[in-house]
Amino acid sequence: MSDIIRRDPRAEWIARNRLHPLHASMQKAETTWMGPNGILRKNPHAIAAGFVGPAGLKRIDRSGAQQGTGGKRSSASVEVQLPLRVIEQPAFHICVVPDMVGGRLSSHDKDLLGLARKLAGESGAVVAVVFGEDKEGAFDTAGVDRLLRIAGEAFDGYAPEARVLALSAVESHLAPRHWLLPDSRSGGGELGRRLAAKLGERPATRVWQVAGEQAIGRAGSGQQDIQRTLPRLVLAAAECAEPVSETRHEVRLLELAEKVAHSLPRIEDLGPVAVDPAQIPMAEAEFILSGGNGVKNWELFHQAAVALGATEGASRVAVDDGFMPRNRQVGATGTWVTARVYLAVGISGAIQHLQGIGTCDKVVAVNMDPGCDMIKRADLSVIGDSAAILAALIERVAAWRQEGKRDAA
Repeated sequence: MSDIIRRDPRAEWIARNRLHPLHASMQKAETTWMGPNGILRKNPHAIAAGFVGPAGLKRIDRSGAQQGTGGKRSSASVEVQLPLRVIEQPAFHICVVPDMVGGRLSSHDKDLLGLARKLAGESGAVVAVVFGEDKEGAFDTAGVDRLLRIAGEAFDGYAPEARVLALSAVESHLAPRHWLLPDSRSGGGELGRRLAAKLGERPATRVWQVAGEQAIGRAGSGQQDIQRTLPRLVLAAAECAEPVSETRHEVRLLELAEKVAHSLPRIEDLGPVAVDPAQIPMAEAEFILSGGNGVKNWELFHQAAVALGATEGASRVAVDDGFMPRNRQVGATGTWVTARVYLAVGISGAIQHLQGIGTCDKVVAVNMDPGCDMIKRADLSVIGDSAAILAALIERVAAWRQEGKRDAA
């Protein structure tokens, strides 16, 4: 006698009714099924592996990396290794002399290496010539195939004559197809022009684009372009090319075959001279403290500028309200700045203002609104009241300087 299987009609009705709250619990967890067109389908809801995202939402792990983790996301991050490019016998060399301000590659330097990588192609090698000690640890991802360090007291500080002699030795040793230097106020512009005179080359200056065998440079206060055949020596502006981002390079160390010749210097470096930040034109300032509509205590703002040793700037709104003079306005309708550090306090970030700080290396924003455009642009953001943050900043700077005096004593 066969067994009689009794089915609960209510359970069958729940299983068919997708609106019923118990419907999901009545379904069989099918991982795959055959669709009406004969294509195998996957059920994403049947995948057990997953993790909770930063917003508190459960995410499905379709990579399979979370299998067997009990639904908890692994805390170990996977480092993506870029493909390594090794050039054993380069057909030619492209020599780059970066500014290395502070011992590290600046954004201008990385753009220059991107241009060198473009000129080197598949068979050339990019050589970075660095003077003195450096703190850079990412030459490989910046596109450097060969690294030549030239050290010695003769090359420290402001020593353009000694550096030109060293670059002349590199010219004799490698005979590079092109020399690339940043056309900057950090030393590259002067060094490049001195090197051009030494080598007897006519350089292309303020180059912002290289197209084929043509170099395009800016002239007429940036209002005109000059196009000429690409020379051996190029002084390139910022954003002359995209920095290297998709490859990793060997960074093989080089040494000069012969010692660098020395001569009696005609220039003596007396060291840095203290300059009143208020007297520095904003277009030349390295550190700018800029205030906007969010600054309520302007006296405290001026005190912070003095404590930090920063040049003062302002947004258009602050200038229109009479808190700052017109010559301190930053932006497309004011002054375009190229500071290494730009500290924006209470500035929301209008498009004209963001255009004026486009070439600043590091932007720090202090604002009450975490969703404003300046916060999105900034490399470091501080959300809070501007007066409280400026007061705390003045206190920290004063404590740091007193500690330094105590250590020195």
